[in-house]
Amino acid sequence: MLSNPETFLLISSILLLISVLAGRTSHKYGVPTLLLFIAIGMLAGSEGIGGIFFDSPNITQFIGVISLNFILFSGGLDTNWTAIKPILRKGITMSTIGVFLTATIVGVFVWQVTNLTLLEGLLLGSIVSSTDAAAVFSILRSKNISLKNNLRPILELESGSNDPMAYVLMLSFLGLVVNQDQGFLSVLPLFLKQMLIGAASGFAMGYMSKWLINSIKLGFEGLYPVLVITLMLLSYSLTQVLGGNGFLAVYLTAVYIGNQHFIHKKTVLKVFDGLAWLMQIVLFLTLGLLVFPSDILPVIGIGLVISLFLILVARPASVFISMLPFKMGLSDKVFISWVGLRGAVPIVFATYPLLAGIENAGLIFNIVFFISVTSVLIQGTTLSILAKWLKLDGAPTESKKHPLDEFMEEPKNALLEEITVEEKHRVAGKKLVELHFPSTAIIAMIKRNDQYLTPNGSTRLEIDDKLFILSSNKEGIDEVMKCFNENFKQ
Repeated sequence: MLSNPETFLLISSILLLISVLAGRTSHKYGVPTLLLFIAIGMLAGSEGIGGIFFDSPNITQFIGVISLNFILFSGGLDTNWTAIKPILRKGITMSTIGVFLTATIVGVFVWQVTNLTLLEGLLLGSIVSSTDAAAVFSILRSKNISLKNNLRPILELESGSNDPMAYVLMLSFLGLVVNQDQGFLSVLPLFLKQMLIGAASGFAMGYMSKWLINSIKLGFEGLYPVLVITLMLLSYSLTQVLGGNGFLAVYLTAVYIGNQHFIHKKTVLKVFDGLAWLMQIVLFLTLGLLVFPSDILPVIGIGLVISLFLILVARPASVFISMLPFKMGLSDKVFISWVGLRGAVPIVFATYPLLAGIENAGLIFNIVFFISVTSVLIQGTTLSILAKWLKLDGAPTESKKHPLDEFMEEPKNALLEEITVEEKHRVAGKKLVELHFPSTAIIAMIKRNDQYLTPNGSTRLEIDDKLFILSSNKEGIDEVMKCFNENFKQ
């Protein structure tokens, strides 16, 4: 059925179109879009009305890895360092200790209630131990949920940074299942190597990426997102080759450059936002195609038991225990416990046992798939309700605006200042992106040799340039003058 490119593209485009339209409808009625994407994939599969036979864990894993790179990178770009800095220790604690506790608690429970061995139970527990970045980012942002007590940055930081820990645990326990003569301590060097190299590589690639983006002249604005995509893939692949955790490196690279000034930043952010959505759709459609509903039916009973245990016992226990060193209210802990959504990441991780060929890989995959679906269905549809019940919902989050939008809405508050570049300013020859202008001010126009230029981040200033600065307040103008190494007085 997919034997030629035309047929493949036709079917793919139809599935994408249906998914986009279904996503719009689901947002209106409060149904998580990720569930609909999976459902569309299942309906298009061999046991659905589409009749497309797809049974390749290898291809699914490849698509999953590529998609997770884009999803994690997009989430990292949107991570505001100022917002996460106060809650950094909490987020990191939950994404490491919390993940380990969840994996252990679920693993022991699975061992007790199923015929799986302890190591197989811990493998399953590690696969479902992390909250899914795609699910959390999608639901929090699509529902425009605003939370008090800095909860949203905590949740987004945890979901964006806990996949590496779960990935290392999954690889470790998979190795122990395959080589049962090894001891638990044998996986410790792997864990340290993955995390340390991943973190170092992430920050190094972030620093190098920012320098390269601002230094290279590509000539076309559209090439800059391509450059950033290349750097993202390089960050992942190079880290993996070095033996580190590529997912951690990609996320840290994105967080670093996302909090820096670089050329065509707005364009890059918009492109990655669209690509992240595309990758979510493609990933969930693929996972839906891979699943055979007839294989899920026999595990519904045990899958529901494990899923409810994870939601009601394991996740809350890991949150409450890992948050013991920190001052946090009961309602905050309860809400964080409930936002332990599982999504695409556990299903992608569940393909690793399939490819390793372990005895109960099929059973583990089907249980993980069921857990992910029920988690998004139960928790994802009730987040806003629980936030209101716990009195944690704040004012609706406003979309980010360009400074010019504010000027157009309230022109009486806008200030226009003309500044001439002089030798004493010591900015001649520098790019605008290197000046770190305040977010409350923009350069609307530059007059140079009786010509007017529309500036961008790569524009270099010259002596005698006249800059027309727009700012929403006098403090913005003052901050601009600080960039010119001159105290401004009116």
